[in-house]
Formats: sequence, structure tokens, C-alpha cells
Amino acid sequence: MLTDALPTKVMSSHETRHSHLPQAIVPNPIERRVHPPERDGRNARYHARLPLDAVDPVVRITPADAVKRRAATCPGMRAEIVQATGHVRIEAGFHAPVHLLVVSERGIRRHGETQIEGLPTSSLRDCRRKLTFVPAGHRYRDWQEPRVLSRVTYVTIDPARLPVNPELGFAGMSLAPRLFFENAAIWDTALKLTALIERNGPDNRLYLEALGIMLAHELGRLEAGAPHAGPVARGGLAAWQQRVVAAYIDEHFAEPISLAALAQLVRLSPFYFCRAFKQSFGVTPHRYHTGRRIERAKALLAKPSPSVTDIGFTVGFSQTSSFTAAFHKATGLTPTAYHRSLV
Repeated sequence: MLTDALPTKVMSSHETRHSHLPQAIVPNPIERRVHPPERDGRNARYHARLPLDAVDPVVRITPADAVKRRAATCPGMRAEIVQATGHVRIEAGFHAPVHLLVVSERGIRRHGETQIEGLPTSSLRDCRRKLTFVPAGHRYRDWQEPRVLSRVTYVTIDPARLPVNPELGFAGMSLAPRLFFENAAIWDTALKLTALIERNGPDNRLYLEALGIMLAHELGRLEAGAPHAGPVARGGLAAWQQRVVAAYIDEHFAEPISLAALAQLVRLSPFYFCRAFKQSFGVTPHRYHTGRRIERAKALLAKPSPSVTDIGFTVGFSQTSSFTAAFHKATGLTPTAYHRSLV
């Protein structure tokens, strides 16, 4: 619920040592820096156990024996399937001078948080079929207590080494971080990568390079459509701000979202953002967020034999009673009556 709080060479399994990586993406040693502890005690302990300041082009997993890893590399790119083997708490960290694409093929977590430097923290539970992009130099941290064993593909891309057409300008492109988004073209290419790793054939080098180039082009196209800062329309949000906020709420509709987090996305104070949002959308951010949950619930209720409790949980309600009340207020029907009306 939105709150008002303000604030190629194909490698075999387990090969993750630097000696196997393309020379261009093996980092030089850097001086370790000491950062102040996080405000949240649990996160502070997590960061203390997982030293992320040492730049490394491989996503580090703790505990290491909680996952199986299988990787493939080519000039400028490394792709690795990481599959959880048990229902234990898993922590991941990444910070390197290369881009990271996280492809969450499977995974539902009981508890967890995902952080990318520059974006609000996400506690999304159902991470299936979600993509996350971490630009070079940004810190990425993730922890989860899995409900369903996760299967994730991590793809690191060195824009200076990937043989992409210079006309694309990918090497010099400034890419924005993106957390738990969807893109059909990137998703399809990533699945081809995972299938290639699983085949583990000796003649996959050229195909692996081609898939890396395709990913670079799709990421470039994604960035080309991203909004840039601009003036706020009189009395409301600018067009790019409306797109950013609406997309973020749609991608995180099942999570708590604070006014401060939304305001930060469009570079406004929470007070001005709330007023401008209502001017643009006709409702408060809270009502808009609830409305998106109800619309998603309607789609799920259209399926045969739905479980009202499961649907309420899926769209972000912790109790069936609160879901039923919100649904009835928005539609005039209970979830069960709405389902029957469609039969």
C-alpha cells in the first residue's frame, strides 16, 4: 500500500575465477573504502558480511554453497546461471566498472530486499520474469529468504570490449538503473543465452557474441526511450514524469510505495509531487496505486476457480478482509461476486 511516509569460450559449472575472465573486464585492485553502517541493523550486518567495495565483475553470493553456478564468456560479456539449491537466506552483491543485467527467471521470496544505488529499495516478493539493470559503477545488493527456489542469470557487459557497431554509441552511452522491469525483446535474448549455457557446446562462441551484441542494442533502444529531466508542466507533472511514475507503480504495484520514493524518481519534493500528481491523474498517489492493484485483481479473477486469498496476496494485500473491502469500494462488488458476474 502506498504510504505517506516522507523520507567465446564456454565454461563449465562453478568456473568463476578471474583467470577465466576476459582480460578487459578483470578489474585493477582499488583501495578499499570504509562506509558508514546502514540505519537498519539487519542490513548493516548483511553489508558487513558481504564486502562490496572490492570491484569484481562476478556477482558474489553468500553462502557460496547455497547455489549452483554455470557460466559462459566471450569478449566483453559474461553470462552465468545461478540456481538456488535450498531454502536458506541468500545474499548477492555486485560493484564493478561493467554493466550488469539480472534476469530473474524463477523466484518467489518470503522476505527480501533489492537495492541499486540511485533507486528506492524494492521488497517485491514475486520476482518471476523480471529484469534488473545495474549500470557500470553502481552498487547492487540483494537478499532473500526464498519461498520458491530462485533461478537467475547474471549478464555482465563491458561496453568498451563488446564488438558493437560504433554508430550505436553504446560504449559512451549513459544508462539509467532499472529495478524489476519487463521488456520482451531483452527477455527473449536472455533466454537464448541461458539455453546456450546449458548446452555447453564447443562451437557456441560466435552465437554467444551475437547475443551479447543483441543485448547491447536492446539496452540502447531502451535507454533511447527513457525520459530526461525537463520543466514541470504548470499545475501538474511533465509528460516524462507521468510516464516514470506510472511505470514505477505498475512494476511495483504489489509493494508498499512511499510518497518520498515517487517524488525522488521525478526530482520533486513530496509536498509538490503529491499536488502535481493529483492535478495530472485526477486522484491522489494512494488512490492511483490502489486502483492499479484492483485492475490487476480483476484480471486474475477472470480466470477459472480463483483463490481470493491468493489474489489478494499477489496484488499486495496482507489480509483477505482488507482486499475484499478495497475491491468492494472500487467496484461495488466483492471479489467473489465479481468473479461470478463473469461466468
